[in-house]
Amino acid sequence: MATLRRLQEAPRHLLVCEKSNFGHDKSRHKHLVETHYHNYRVSFLIPECGLLSKKLKDLVMEIGPYYSVKNLPLHELITHEFINTFIKKGSLSALTYNTSIDEDNTVALLPNGKLILSLDKDTYEETGLQGHPSRYSGRKSMRFIISIDLMDLSLNLDSKKYRRISWSFKEKKPLKFDFLLAWHHTEESTMMSYFSKYQIREHQPKVALSTVRDLQCPVLQSSSLAGEPEEACNALEFFDWLGAVFCNADLNNEPHNFISTYCCPQPNTVAAQACLCTVTGFVLPEKILVLLEQLCHYFDEPKLAPWVTLTVQGFADSPVAWREKEHGFHKGGEHLYNFVVFSNQDYWLQMAVGANDDCPP
Repeated sequence: MATLRRLQEAPRHLLVCEKSNFGHDKSRHKHLVETHYHNYRVSFLIPECGLLSKKLKDLVMEIGPYYSVKNLPLHELITHEFINTFIKKGSLSALTYNTSIDEDNTVALLPNGKLILSLDKDTYEETGLQGHPSRYSGRKSMRFIISIDLMDLSLNLDSKKYRRISWSFKEKKPLKFDFLLAWHHTEESTMMSYFSKYQIREHQPKVALSTVRDLQCPVLQSSSLAGEPEEACNALEFFDWLGAVFCNADLNNEPHNFISTYCCPQPNTVAAQACLCTVTGFVLPEKILVLLEQLCHYFDEPKLAPWVTLTVQGFADSPVAWREKEHGFHKGGEHLYNFVVFSNQDYWLQMAVGANDDCPP
């Protein structure tokens, strides 16, 4: 009965909100963006805007590229040549795709050179490598996490540790995966030539631009996350509203609407038009920081919009969310963050995770 009750319970979700100013010395916005490595969707919403500026539109169109490589042997990621070419030069992120974090073996390479493996029990034991049980595998450990520091390995390629890992990946338990890779470096063409003996393809992120007419927008006060009765909405109400906008849900709570009974929180105003832009692919934190900075400059000239938003969603099946903290799927796999940028350079930062995640940093 206890198991049945747990299955019927709604999964725990966590939303952390904070406010600051981009000009403050202790503002954490840059660190939070830089340590959320595997991002698949970036969206921004600008009220009272019908057409993006050329500078902002050009920036969106230049976010890519990223790459997909099929059946790439895992041992290719620990070679001396690979580490020198990609890990020590620029910032490389990689992630297995077409894999489910709660069912399959998954691998992620972080920009700091950490290789993270999330393996089922049988595969873990066959590798012969040392790891630790997953925090989310239940009482019986059926999933294990292995972390390999490639920068540390590269210091001594004749070490016993490196030889053991290389032997494991090449001979004892050869593993192959389909990978997505993104590299922040001036020599991006190197990626195609380096993996030319494998099935590698270059991709450009998909960009979707739309104009939302007569959009009801919550009234906000940058100084108050909790909102003010009859004066301003709170951060949670705004976060729910933004999700409804991204889902293209009706916000009127009309009696005949059986799909959505949601309505925009009070107080609110109506924006004659709002620009919604969504970029889908494999987007690096460096690109997101540039986009965030450009959105901050949106208010350099007087605008009708009181605020703009930037929302970033991570891959649901990534082994990590922020930094090297383990991420699990459970019932959703969500890990995302949202900036609300105000005209005075104040901002709200909203970070959300699901049941199988630590509290966001």
